[in-house]
Amino acid sequence: MKEIKIAVIGLGYVGLPLARLFATKYAVVGFDINEQRVNELMAGKDSTLEVASDALKTVLVGASTSEKGLFCTTDIQVIKDCNHYIITMPTPVDKNNTPVLIPLLAASKTVAKVLKKGDIVIYESTVYPGATEEDCIPVLEKESGLVFNRDFFAGYSPERINPGDKINTIDKILKITSGSTPQIAKKVDALYASVVTAGTYLAPSIKVAEAAKVIENSQRDINIAFVNELAKIFNLMGINTHEVLAAAGTKWNFLPFKPGLVGGHCIGVDPYYLAHKAKEYGYHPEIILAGRRVNDSMGTYVAAEVTKLMIKKDVAVKDAAILVLGITFKENCSDVRNTRVVDIVKELEDFGTKVTVYDPCADPKEVFAEHGVVSQKNQPNMKFDGIVLAVAHTEFKDIDLKKLQKEASIIYDVKNYLSSKIVDKTL
Repeated sequence: MKEIKIAVIGLGYVGLPLARLFATKYAVVGFDINEQRVNELMAGKDSTLEVASDALKTVLVGASTSEKGLFCTTDIQVIKDCNHYIITMPTPVDKNNTPVLIPLLAASKTVAKVLKKGDIVIYESTVYPGATEEDCIPVLEKESGLVFNRDFFAGYSPERINPGDKINTIDKILKITSGSTPQIAKKVDALYASVVTAGTYLAPSIKVAEAAKVIENSQRDINIAFVNELAKIFNLMGINTHEVLAAAGTKWNFLPFKPGLVGGHCIGVDPYYLAHKAKEYGYHPEIILAGRRVNDSMGTYVAAEVTKLMIKKDVAVKDAAILVLGITFKENCSDVRNTRVVDIVKELEDFGTKVTVYDPCADPKEVFAEHGVVSQKNQPNMKFDGIVLAVAHTEFKDIDLKKLQKEASIIYDVKNYLSSKIVDKTL
């Protein structure tokens, strides 16, 4: 195989860590259509906070060369001499929870414009089984004029990025790999194995690798839905759910899932991809969609619990000042995609309250553009009738909530993160 030169298409939460890792050993070109993002990265700054500035600067090079290092660009001409194209585009769902492959297919069309004989295109985006070969490959063939598995080849290696996790980084998580022919599968596997210290698992086919990825998050979604339902039941019984889980967790094979909001770009989305494909085969998935219904309802449930708690403590709900701590989809990361905290905010506003959102990790501009919700990065200087801890950011652990509380007020802890001495109720 000729000298490896890699183009990573899409420099977001998945693409950038991957590009940086490969750049420690190979010549890598990071391609993104967002000029501001590219300029930011070439200056050694990652606004997603997934790659530290010093780690990024270590691999950056001033131009695309055959030497190892990372060069980021918006110019498609710069990736023409690459021979491995790794596509890391987001795969969201629309308002009807139908898979949206538009970004993935657009990226495929871009790559097709520079595709050459012998090149390998590897997809990392989470999709339903068959998407790579049935949806993406036809685009590559049509736009390039090349024939699949004769002129060019494909692979699939699903991303396993955990946003905000500085311990389980990309190189420390075992990577599933696959290829469109047995020979290409081995090449794809060897490529990832050369940089992923945790090792690789070579799946027998691209469809198996796609299916494995989509069920990883579907399994977590269903398990979280189960404990969310338990939380609703035990709340009616006056039993603390976390105390029940702690007791049950003493058995060696009890799975340690906790109740909470299920958002983000993976767990709250991927099950819909599997369900969509299942329906194409005439099967309506009961458990998968039931889990989604439970988890999608948790934001409104929390808001209702907060208002009930206020009423019980004689705190007027209408025009009440409510502080929501955290708007990102998970703790200690800036990602606000598909965050279900928004459901709490909007439901509380529907009850007539005035909500202030404080999140030191989230970009207020991104929050408003994505969800139409106003947020702030600095702690507010006022007192509130109610405080809702929605995201367990480290910054919130030692926050002095007494300074933010009115004399008659409530604190609701979605994550069971704050001291039980100051919390009125948890999920």
